[in-house]
Amino acid sequence: MDMLPPAARDLPGDAAADALANLTLVEAAEAVARGDTTAVALTEACLSRIRRFEPVVNATTWIEPEQALEAAAAADRAQAAGAPLGPLHGVPMAHKDMYYRAGKLSTCGSAIRGDFRPTYTATVLERLDAAGALTLGALNMAEFAQNPTGHNRHFGDCRNPWDTARITGGSSSGSGAAVAARFSFMALGSDTGGSIRLPASACGVVGLKPTQTRVSRHGVMPLSFSCDNVGPLTRTVRDCARVMTVLAGHDPKDPTSAREPVPDYEAALNGDLRGTRIGVPETWFLEGVDAAVMAAFEASLEVLRARGATVTRITLPVMDEVAAYSAVVSRCEGSAIHAQWMRDHPGDYAVHLSGRMFPGYAIPATYYVEALRRRGPVLRAFAGEVFAAVDLLASPTIPGALPTRAETNIDGGDVDNIRRFGLVSWNTRPLNYLGLPSISVPCGFDGNNAPVGLQISGRPFAEARVMQAGDAYQRDTDWHARMPPLG
Repeated sequence: MDMLPPAARDLPGDAAADALANLTLVEAAEAVARGDTTAVALTEACLSRIRRFEPVVNATTWIEPEQALEAAAAADRAQAAGAPLGPLHGVPMAHKDMYYRAGKLSTCGSAIRGDFRPTYTATVLERLDAAGALTLGALNMAEFAQNPTGHNRHFGDCRNPWDTARITGGSSSGSGAAVAARFSFMALGSDTGGSIRLPASACGVVGLKPTQTRVSRHGVMPLSFSCDNVGPLTRTVRDCARVMTVLAGHDPKDPTSAREPVPDYEAALNGDLRGTRIGVPETWFLEGVDAAVMAAFEASLEVLRARGATVTRITLPVMDEVAAYSAVVSRCEGSAIHAQWMRDHPGDYAVHLSGRMFPGYAIPATYYVEALRRRGPVLRAFAGEVFAAVDLLASPTIPGALPTRAETNIDGGDVDNIRRFGLVSWNTRPLNYLGLPSISVPCGFDGNNAPVGLQISGRPFAEARVMQAGDAYQRDTDWHARMPPLG
């Protein structure tokens, strides 16, 4: 079936580029495989969007147009010669500027690494290369991946394509904005406290935090050894599933990566939720939810019910322990990673980042060890009670209406701003300490016409079931197909 928009080949200039850039990743890959379009055309479409709208969005750190077009031309020659094609062949992408590629700039959103060029390449980038994906460049991010809003004093705040006054979510701010603005068909992000799911929610795209250890972290800037996750931001859940089939699996270069078998995630997307039990937490996740966000969330539950799921209200155990231990682990590990730089270059950090890390040096080692030691028992207590009753958990991704960048600028110490800043990641942080897979899927708009996300989470290594539910939801809704009003 021809997935190209009607008469796309006959549209003039920018309109033709926009039609191609608006394809989903799966549609783009299959269009190249069929010969309906080319890798060069897809790359030119993305570069056209970047050229026109990057001054508005500020989603990129660097882009290499000539190299990207050369790689695209090579991909087209391979396709024409009948070479075997990977599942992402000819699809252009850009990624958060903390994924190392040998010889390429990787700033990590910071001044300290403003000219850092690694000598080795991240495993996930090598796997994307092997699947035929193309690289456009690197994307803006929060400094050292350490805020949930997307503020960055070194490279400028990334701006939300739906409303440039509002936050993009962070720390994978450029990844969320680039996918929403159709600069890239997919973007890798990282998630230590919500940094994939938050920009996905804020920018109206899909973002998956896999199970802890499901995807290799070799060649990725660390933030918190115990809570970091690698995952994709895409337009659709099916796009996400295709990418995860490429990324997931054990990596000898990352001894922490799981040896759990990798299923065909895309094949699991059958739209059937009959027998699936979805729990709505009455504690923590619905505290202080904005009225418009709650309305969008409740409407999304009705869609899941119509697909065959049963929805029940549940009370979550051990949430106080999860919150306390999560804060200790992330503070201590982040502070340890940055200890030498904090001694040598304290003035090169944003105020809010210094304010986060300095307290980490005052946390007793016994607290940190306790937080690590208790992680397994807390997960067993949580999973044993919750997943005996339900298969999945559902909640809003961001509980409040999406705030502005000004309302969440905490460098000045404004108390209300600090409160709003903390609320952004309230619903995402617990899932990182627990290590559970969690996806954010667009499910509507709040009272400010900013996107709202539906968060679906599951037991360890249940990515397939989490994505099955997200895909089923997208079959009956079109929030993911809406395009920000740029231009």
